[in-house]
Formats: sequence, structure tokens, C-alpha cells
Amino acid sequence: MATFLYQLGQRAFRRRRWVALLWVAVLAVVGIGALSAAEAPDDSSSMPGIESQKAFDLINEQFPGSEANGASARIVFVAPDGQKIIAAGHRSAVDRFLTEAAGGPQVADVSSPFDGPGLSKDRTTAYATVTYKTKDDEVTEASKKELEGAVEEVRDTGLTVEVGGSALATEAPAGMGEIVGVLVAAIVLLITFGSLAAAGLPLITAVIGVSISLAGITALANAFGLSSTSGELAMMLGLAVGIDYSLFVVSRYREERAKGRDPQEAVGLALGTAGSAVVFAGLTVVIALAGLSVVDVPMLTKMGLSAAGTVVVGVLIALTLVPALLGFWPNAVLARQPRRGRARKSERGLRIPRIRIHRRGRQLGRSQEAGEGQAPRKNREPRKREEAGSWSVRWASFVLRRPVAVLLVTVVGLGALAVPALELRLGMPGDEAKPTSTTERRAYDALAAGFGPGFNGPLTIVVDARDADDPKAAVETVAERIGATKGVVSVSPPQFNEAKDTAVLSATPSTAPTSERTKNLVHTIRDERSATETETGATFEVTGTTALNIDIAKKMQDALIPYLVVVVGLAFLLLLVVFRSVLVPLKAALGFLLSVLASFGAVVTVFQNGHGASLLGVDQTGPIMSLMPIFLVGIVFGLAMDYQVFLVSRMREAYVHGEGAGQAVVSGFRHSGRIVVAAALIMMAVFSGFMTAGDSMVKMVGFGLATAVLFDAIVVRMVLVPAVLALLGKRAWWLPGWLDRLLPRVDIEGEALNRRAAELPTPTGESLQDMARV
Repeated sequence: MATFLYQLGQRAFRRRRWVALLWVAVLAVVGIGALSAAEAPDDSSSMPGIESQKAFDLINEQFPGSEANGASARIVFVAPDGQKIIAAGHRSAVDRFLTEAAGGPQVADVSSPFDGPGLSKDRTTAYATVTYKTKDDEVTEASKKELEGAVEEVRDTGLTVEVGGSALATEAPAGMGEIVGVLVAAIVLLITFGSLAAAGLPLITAVIGVSISLAGITALANAFGLSSTSGELAMMLGLAVGIDYSLFVVSRYREERAKGRDPQEAVGLALGTAGSAVVFAGLTVVIALAGLSVVDVPMLTKMGLSAAGTVVVGVLIALTLVPALLGFWPNAVLARQPRRGRARKSERGLRIPRIRIHRRGRQLGRSQEAGEGQAPRKNREPRKREEAGSWSVRWASFVLRRPVAVLLVTVVGLGALAVPALELRLGMPGDEAKPTSTTERRAYDALAAGFGPGFNGPLTIVVDARDADDPKAAVETVAERIGATKGVVSVSPPQFNEAKDTAVLSATPSTAPTSERTKNLVHTIRDERSATETETGATFEVTGTTALNIDIAKKMQDALIPYLVVVVGLAFLLLLVVFRSVLVPLKAALGFLLSVLASFGAVVTVFQNGHGASLLGVDQTGPIMSLMPIFLVGIVFGLAMDYQVFLVSRMREAYVHGEGAGQAVVSGFRHSGRIVVAAALIMMAVFSGFMTAGDSMVKMVGFGLATAVLFDAIVVRMVLVPAVLALLGKRAWWLPGWLDRLLPRVDIEGEALNRRAAELPTPTGESLQDMARV
């Protein structure tokens, strides 16, 4: 692996113009494809294997032309204090709205609040439902403006009018997530490298990679059903890993140049070592994201594969485009002092012709003129003293002296943060989680006040009476049984299909949609189903938004353990090959579990229990989004293994090259500690930027990912890892002999490159002078 990447880096360096043109061509092709592609579908997706989805499918089958998830808008009218909505003036205003709304484009039906259950008991609140002939994403702007205009006319009469439902759902402001993340990343890179060029190169390559990935997703969106959510996740991860992967290659290149290597050789060595870590780190991220297909949720599978493709693009750019750009500007990425030192040395040194000399198959370019690239002798000792006194070395030495105390504090601290995760409740927050500034939230509150908390989450019952002797009587019996269930306030009259053998009815719970009592009610109705079916000969299923969210939460909870087993198992095998150790991959997996549980606890503390929620602009707390745990596990596991590979591979490299177990830990921190911290800060900046969004679920995702990176990269990898390795000593790198012979050798440490470098002595200034004379 190291030799292959070494040769790849040198080829990219030499053929930099062709490599750059190739990536420009790729960007142009996918860009043209994106511009000519059809519009992406909406975010809706089937959830196979759950009862709610089966019921939706049955509705669409037995009620053709009426989509179970079609667009609708619920218009809520509230009379001023002390007045009734049935007063003559208020009722006439509502009637005018109903007439105008019914004539709107794409409108299938408008229900009047005065002809059904749309009027509250105290007569102060009423609602009308506008149903459209099409899905949410197919409602035209003309239809929306028509309805909005009718709503404004009613508001002018003095009534309070709010709009809920999906047809006119407002999109939360996107925030400044990407911009904030990139700005913070630029600052971190500038502080880390001390060079504008070195800081800018990872940003440029990351933006190129994200642009290619987003254009590719857009071009393939219609063909493969990729929603806009897939692009958002790809952009989030693409920026983070793209910057990090380029960061590690550039950092190793600067390190090799500081040792006196010429630019081409430094690029080759950087890719042969840091590039190997990039490849295997990228593979772990791809495994984690592609493993989302285990959950058997098409939307998650598409999101995971789209993001995995973005990671692959980021790896390819780090291995090809980064070396090519270093070829164009080999000295620009170096720190200012080394660049000045090189300039002064070249002025004092011997000037020789710009020639290319081949010696034992090694090409010596003009960058090796007269000993160029070798640090002045007087600067070597200060550099060593500076490295010995760096914070990363001091920290590693501190941990090595007190490993037991550091380990106990870390485990106890993360364990305490993880305790609230025991209270985790999963669900899909709806309009109640939106800010009070939105009309959807105000409509939700008005309906809850006028009709009861369960009104916003009715249960849809689909009765299949095709096998019953008397379908109508069977449906009535089912409705009576469900209406008599404790916790059900009311049951609507059944609506039959044309064949009169399938009916749909609505049951209103007495509790809110996200309440635990509502969840228990759904389970009770389903548990009592068998007796009702035996008596009537008809079957029924419970669906609706509330039941669907309950089913999704159960499906995600059941899939979490199998997903962890598959992903962690595959990554363990990969790390086993990389580190040739049994205990190091095991320690990596256990450390990840500890950090991800702590992040779950932090999410529950803020978004479920409400502690500190106001600081993030969260108005309403509630259950954690059902997809959040498995989503968080997938992404964070891949990123955690990034830091594991980058940090521990340098320790493994030092150990393989003869250093003791403890000294290898210090060497790993000397070379990678600062870079890993910088990479983690960049990740946290990118994810934290999404907390500026208006949507509470986007805030939750950004907060969860940022805290998980904080716990894993800063706490686990920088604290727990050196403590465990210090306690294990040489045993950390133990591998049974039979397994050592069985595993393939990938040489991530660059051992073959070091043997090659030893066989090829570095030419001195005198030897270059002699060759120049020839």
C-alpha cells in the first residue's frame, strides 16, 4: 500500500497539469449533468416492515386517486376573546373563505367546520381542511398564493387565522452553518500551519470535492430517488472529511520537507504514510455510512450511500489533486521562517544549472540544487528542543506518568454524561417542536386548546372487511370497540371505498401525539385486535402520523444493535489489518461506544429534558428524533475511526521503527497530536454551524455530531487512548502468530519506503556540485 501510494503521489506531482485538468473535466461533466437533470423527489419515503406503512399502502390500493400522504392544509379560526366563531359576522367570513378556497387550483375538497366535528365545544375555535389532488412537493406556487390570499382576507375581519398541515408548511431558515464552519476551519488551519497557502489548500480541495459530489447527487437524484436531505448530509460530511484528509497529507508533506526532502520525494513519502492513513480512515467512514442499509429504510440507505460516495471523492482528491497542487506551489505551503531560510540559503549557496539527474533510479530535481531543502545546521537543535517542549509531547508524557488516574477520570466523566441516555425517548417531533413564530406552531396550540391535546395526532384505522359476511356491520363493530378503548376521546364515522368493503375511520386520543400514554394506546388497540377480528371476520390496521412515528421509533430501536454489530465488526477487522493488533482495535471500539453514549446523554439533556435548550433557540423540547441515534452512530463511528487511524498509525510507525512502547506514544503525539486536534476543531465547527438553523431537528443533528466529535476526538483519542496504551505497554501491539501469518500486510507505516530511503543516500551539496560539473 505504502509503495503504491508513494508512486501515485510522485506521478501526480510530475503530471500535475493533467491531474488538475482531469478534475476540472470531472467537475464540468457532473455540473452539466446536474443542470440538465430532472427535479429531485421530495423527502418522503416508504418504511417497509411496519404496520403503518402497510395501512398506507392499503389505503392507496382501495381508494384509488386519493393519496394517503397527499397534500392538505388545516385552517384554524379563533374568535376574539369573549366572542363565538358562530357569530353572524365571523361565520360569514369563514363561509367566504370556504367558497374562495374551493375554487383554487389543484384543490380536491374543502371541509366546512359547521357541517362536521370542526367546531370546538365552547364555539370559540373552528377548523377547515383543504385537500389537494396532489402530493406536497407538487402543489404549485399559484395554488399556495391563492390559499394564502384567502387566509389574509379572513384575518382582516378580526379573526385569528393560523395554517397547519403540509401544503403551506414553511421552511425553517437555513442558518449560516456552512459559512460559519468554513470560516472557523480557515482560522484553525491558519493557526495550525502559519501559512495562507497551507490553510487555503485543504479548503479549496474540500470545496471542489463537495461541488463534484453535490453535482453528482443532483444529476442522479431523479433516477435513484435521492432527496435533498441526501445532498445536505453529503455537504456536511464532505466539507469535514475533505478538509481533514487534505490537512493530514499537507502536514506530512511539510514534515518531510523539514527533513530536507525535495518536493517530489516529500509528496511521495507523504502519500505513502499519511495517504495510507487517509485510505483506511476513508474506508471506515464508508463502511459506517454504507452500513445504514442494514436498517432497511430506503431513505437512510440512500442518504448513507450518497454520503459514502462523497467520502470516496474526498479520498481520491486527497490522493491525486492535493499532490498535483503541491507540485504547482511546492514551497508556498511551508511556514514563513523555513521559506525565508531556504531563500537565504540558496543565495549563499552554490548555484548550479537547472538540470535533472538520475541516480539509481531516483530523480533529483532542481529543488535539490546545492543542498537546498536541508535545514541549516544551527537550526536543528532549536527545532528538537521546540518539539520536546510542545504541548502535545508534554501532555503525552503527563498521561504516561499517571495512566490509571487519567483513565478513571475519563471513564467516570463520560459515564456520568451518558446517564441521561437511559431516559431516551424516540419519536418524530412535529409542529409542536417548531418556534412559536411559525403559523404551524400557533395552529397546533390553538387546536390543542380548543379540541384537546390529542386532536393534533389522530389515529387512522383502516378496516379491511373483504372477507367479512357483512362488511358494513363488521366496520361498525370495529369502530365501537376502538371507541370504547380507554384513552380514545372520539371516533369519526367510517368512510367506505366504492366497493363498500374497506373503510377508513379516525380515532382521537386524549393525550398529545408525543405522549407515552398515546404510544401505549396504540399498542393496546393492536393487542386487542385479534379478538375483534375473530368476532367480525374483518381485519384492521392502525396508521396515521402518530402511529407511523411510533412504528419508526420501534424499528430504529430494534435495528440499532444489529447495525452496531455489523459496522463495528467490519471496522474491527479493518483496523486489525491496519494495526496488526487485537487490543488496539478493541480499545478503539470500546472508546467509541463510550463517547457516543455520552453524546446521546448530552442530546437528551438539552433537547428532551430542556436543560440549556433556550441557549440554542429551542422553544419546545420533546422526544429525540427517531433516526437520530442510528444516524449519529453511523457518522460518528466513521469519523472516530479517522482520528484513531491518524493518531495511532504514527504510534505504530514509531514502534515498528524501533522505539519503545511508551516512547512510541509520545512520538505519535509529537507528530499527530496537534493535527488531530485541529481536525477535530474543524469537524466541530462544521457541525456546530448547523445549530444556527431554524429547524430544531437540524439543531439536534448539529449538536449531537459536534458533541460526539468533542468527546471522541478530544477526550477519548487524546486522553483515554494514551492512558490505555501506557497501561498495556508492548502488549498493545500483540498479535497471535497464526493470525499474523493469515492477515495481509498493507504497510501503513511506510516501512518499505524507509528501507528504500536507506538504500538511496541523500546527495550532499558537494556531490551535487560534482554532478553539475559533469
